[in-house]
Amino acid sequence: MVNEVAASSERMMTPELMVTGEAVALEVLPASPGARILSGLIDYALYGAGLVVTVLTGVPIGGRIFPNASDALVVAMLSLVFLGWLVGMPLAVEVLSRGRSAGRLVTGSRIVRDDGGAVRLRHSLVRALVGVVEVWLLGGIPAIATSVVTRRGKRLGDLLAGTYAVRIRNGGVDAPPILMPPELSAWARDADLRSLPGHLALVVRTFLQRASSMQPQARMRLATQLAAQAEPYVAPPPPPHTHPERFLAALLAARRDREFMLELRDRRLEDNALTTMQNPPHEVAAPAAQA
Repeated sequence: MVNEVAASSERMMTPELMVTGEAVALEVLPASPGARILSGLIDYALYGAGLVVTVLTGVPIGGRIFPNASDALVVAMLSLVFLGWLVGMPLAVEVLSRGRSAGRLVTGSRIVRDDGGAVRLRHSLVRALVGVVEVWLLGGIPAIATSVVTRRGKRLGDLLAGTYAVRIRNGGVDAPPILMPPELSAWARDADLRSLPGHLALVVRTFLQRASSMQPQARMRLATQLAAQAEPYVAPPPPPHTHPERFLAALLAARRDREFMLELRDRRLEDNALTTMQNPPHEVAAPAAQA
């Protein structure tokens, strides 16, 4: 029964697919519900096992270290352990691995944003917090139900975070990075790209990564089609007579560079906040060194 539901739901999931006249397919295939369920079982089984081992080994050790600990202290320590394994560990794994985990390594999938970019801290935090409710408290039933009925196989955490799981086992080599065309760097620096839809950016990225393997006529035709779809979302438009493929490359390179600068800014703000927290306020004197 479970296999039938998974197969039926997989047929309902429509890949982000564009096919040219020469049968060249550009697709971004979401992970199937079966793969998502399997990766979730592996990940949460590991987290649950780690939680059980920590509690079973930590309680006797804590009892010996703090023999007169109050009930409030015991509750606080256990709450920290549960918080660490239910939220902190999934968050750390997903952020440090850029959307991977043990279960996703087994199933060959990765968590990405709706536009195909790598997840950031806020996306993983939303997924981890919602996972406490939909996976741990409700037994994963809402996660399985939503991943079966949604087009991209999203669970509740994905719907709120704007993410989904994609298959990454395609048997190919890593695509080269997208470079900024020099003649469009000045235009891209001042262009407004914020309204570009995520799904369109994802299809453009896939096209640019596979363009070298396409026939010249199909490559030019599809580049022109995608450029016409993207141009209404960009202000000001590119310079006249710009090659459509170079316009698309400038579009994605500018988005990537701006996201990188935003990430650097966020890290800088976090470092500054950490430094500020380490320095006591002026009203609080630093503890004097004991003789």
